[in-house]
Amino acid sequence: MEDITMATSETNPESGLVNPNMQHSGGTVYAMPYVAPAHGSVGLGERPKKFNGKDFKRWQQKMLFYLTTLNLARFLQEDAPDLGDNPDRQTVAAVDAWKHSDFLCKNYILNGLDNALYNVYSPMINAKALWESLERKYKTEDADSKKFIVGKFLDFKMVDSKTVISQVQEFQLILHDIHAEGMVLGESFQVAALIEKLPPT
Repeated sequence: MEDITMATSETNPESGLVNPNMQHSGGTVYAMPYVAPAHGSVGLGERPKKFNGKDFKRWQQKMLFYLTTLNLARFLQEDAPDLGDNPDRQTVAAVDAWKHSDFLCKNYILNGLDNALYNVYSPMINAKALWESLERKYKTEDADSKKFIVGKFLDFKMVDSKTVISQVQEFQLILHDIHAEGMVLGESFQVAALIEKLPPT
């Protein structure tokens, strides 16, 4: 292997700390390889804005991506490893490492919640329980939201007492809400539905 000669000193001039990845050989400084832990990385993914109870699906996808960039997404599905009856030092160390990473994952999620939601969900025992609890609560609300929007679409009727333009705009807003929920309606269906909703006169 080839040695890499560096022109820098082994001490950080600002902090006075010795860099553990540098070694001396006479007057030459050599760089030693160093791999940082993944969850210590900065700038890999943008932290999602705080979740306030709205647009859960979008927030969940952003948080999942963020946790994936930190190599913590697996803790959303894993249960804590079992120590067994007579654990050796290696098993204990592995379980401790798992608990530490789970702690980080759980707290990244908690810190992505609005303060009111943080207080509700902070007692969760691990990242998996927290993630599943959020899914149960807010995916159900997303489904209710879809039912509400579909109901608005089905119940919408144009009337003679309002201008056609204002009613078409109202109908377009309902269609926009439908698309925002991930439901797709073909253009020909939208036109046919609008014609069907015209007043009988």
